[in-house]
This record gives sequence, C-alpha cells and structure tokens, in this order.
Amino acid sequence: MLGRKVPAVTFRTRVRDESVGGSNPFRWQDVTSDDYFAGKRVVLFSLPGAFTPTCSTYQLPDFEKLAPEFRALGINEIYCISVNDAFVMNAWGKSQSLENVKLIPDGSGEFTRKMGMLVAKDNLGFGMRSWRYAAVVNNGVVEQWFEEEGYSDNCDSDPYGISSPQNILAALKSQKLAA
Repeated sequence: MLGRKVPAVTFRTRVRDESVGGSNPFRWQDVTSDDYFAGKRVVLFSLPGAFTPTCSTYQLPDFEKLAPEFRALGINEIYCISVNDAFVMNAWGKSQSLENVKLIPDGSGEFTRKMGMLVAKDNLGFGMRSWRYAAVVNNGVVEQWFEEEGYSDNCDSDPYGISSPQNILAALKSQKLAA
C-alpha cells in the first residue's frame, strides 16, 4: 500500500443547504477523491460500520478527541470512511457531535473495493463492508499504512488496535523525532 495513490472515485454526499428549505435542508453533492486528498496530508481511517460498538465507543470518539494532536503533527484533516450511505453517515456524525473528523460515505463500497479492503461480513448480517484500517495520505499518496491483522471474509473477531488513533499518533511522533 505504501506509495500507492488512493483510488479516484466520486462519493455521493449530502450537504446542508438552507436554500432547500423544509425540515430536511440537504442536497446531494458529488465529492471526488481529489477534493478530499489533493494538496493535503490527512489521516484516513476505515471501519466496518457506522453506529457499531467499537467504532462508536472508541475509534471515532478517540480520533475526534485527539484531533489537535494530529494537527500539531502536520495533519490537515481526519477522515472516517465506511461502507454506509450518506444518510447513515450524517446521522452518525450528528449523534457523535463531530467537529474535527469528517465522515466520507462509501455507500457502494467502490473506494473500499479499490483499496483492496472490502470483505464480506454476512456472518454479522452486514453484507460487504470495510476491513478496519487507517492510513496517512499525503497529497493522495499513502505515506503510512495501519491494517488490522486477520483480514478475511466473515472474520469471527473484530481486531482493533493497529488502526487506533493512539497507535497512529505514536507512529507520527516517532517519524517526527527521526526527522
């Protein structure tokens, strides 16, 4: 994965637009990989699903809480991607009161598939989802890669640790010290 450019895809997002009016003032907006990654150094992390226990209790909240430390180490944005649609991702973001982490809906799993991280989770009733991973992406190119062990379809466990924000911060800090 290191040195590889992230896949070029178009994400279907929903953005707030007061001109729409009504009780649900959102409109569709296409956002490309370049929109998210070009000219920025970002942390991208992926997880099996919005509203799931590990993702909602530890991974997303910890990235949100540690965002200032990431910024101090030269990270411009923190993105969470999941094979969920824009409606689910927006509801999850609202429920988590996010201010620092931006959610990317990969509803069809195209980005995840092209990253080589799409797995079956039929054993949990999920269908196709993302394996848990994270990356530091610099101007669209993978600079550092953090993949949970045991990548497989219908895995009996949900490993979490390698892609944790604490582990990524430690790697970024050691990189800074070595520079």
